[in-house]
Amino acid sequence: MRISKYPVIVAPFLKVAGMALFPFILVSDRKYLNDEVLMRHETIHLQQELALLIIPFYLLYALSYLVNLLMYRNHDKAYEQIFFEREAYAHEHNTAYLVNRKPWAWRNYIITKG
Repeated sequence: MRISKYPVIVAPFLKVAGMALFPFILVSDRKYLNDEVLMRHETIHLQQELALLIIPFYLLYALSYLVNLLMYRNHDKAYEQIFFEREAYAHEHNTAYLVNRKPWAWRNYIITKG
């Protein structure tokens, strides 16, 4: 059963379960290949990357993380508050989200903090 329309690569060196690196989804273990929630989360990131023409996504992602790190002085909190991550986590369980998602939906997560 294929969950993602994007190529998925098993990368055992990853320190996290999954990562979106356009145009691929990388997973750290084969057990994640059929994890619908993880695949949906990473696919949301791939759609974010596409909307921003890829390179600007990575720059904004890093900038958001650095600003959050200065604000919270905590890696985990800084990561959780990256607006791209906030959108992906908010909708990773919603099976209809990728069908209905607007290309710039991540903008709704810039101002409001969780």
